[in-house]
Amino acid sequence: MSNIQDFSGYNPTWCPGCGDWGIGLAIKQAFVQLGYDPSMVGVVFGIGCSGNMNDFLNAYAIHSLHGRALPNAIGIKLANHKLPVIAIVGDGDCYGEGGNHFLHACRGNHDLTVIVHDNGVYGLTTGQVAPTATKGFKSKSTPAGIIEIPINPLSLAITSGATFVAQSFAGDANNTIALIKAAIAHKGFSLVNILQPCVTFNKVNTYQYYLQRTYKLALDYNKNDLKTAVEKSLEINAEKFPLGVIYQTERPTFTDKLSQLNDMTLLERERFLDFEKLMKDFI
Repeated sequence: MSNIQDFSGYNPTWCPGCGDWGIGLAIKQAFVQLGYDPSMVGVVFGIGCSGNMNDFLNAYAIHSLHGRALPNAIGIKLANHKLPVIAIVGDGDCYGEGGNHFLHACRGNHDLTVIVHDNGVYGLTTGQVAPTATKGFKSKSTPAGIIEIPINPLSLAITSGATFVAQSFAGDANNTIALIKAAIAHKGFSLVNILQPCVTFNKVNTYQYYLQRTYKLALDYNKNDLKTAVEKSLEINAEKFPLGVIYQTERPTFTDKLSQLNDMTLLERERFLDFEKLMKDFI
């Protein structure tokens, strides 16, 4: 039986009070409660403060290029579709540089769990605005306030084809653990958008800000209804943040549709060893 120490790497270097601490603990605890050990899960990290978890989390993992976590995760899943694959990314990394990859991963219903640290800023590069920052947010890169309106990650995922969309708050560890476990258990593209205060560079979206504006979905909430889910996701635009599973449905995953994966994973297939012939065929 594994424990949190099995998944622990170097001591984190996040700022004291950063929401990343709660998210990191929740991810490790979710893995333990699912009965995983570090060899049973593949993890891909984006670039940013969230990506620094590459040094703090022990698993089969890679640190991808900026915005490229999802195509790397898809590659791992195609090679071994039996392996749980988790992408741990930031809102700038995933919704900004990686926005195009995000849309197409949703529409393909790739069997991935995407955990997004959503703090409204690029914290690692000292606080420039991320795509989720509210209109008018002032930063080093936008001293007069950002011109664009923020993207809505929940409605974007739902309308692009994701089959599991949830939201949590870094200040609520138990709910975050439960949602991460549910996302990993779901077969299909799963998004867990985690509202994560950046105590150093974002003085607007603080712990108190979210405590006053978040609420947990009612027990009788119908997460399987698309129209209801879209309506619920749009509450973010009014600075009201629902917590829980916003939308969940069942649909064949990308790898379900690949006949060459019916019998075994690509990893288990006989390897192609004649590289000289391969080079002649393709060059």
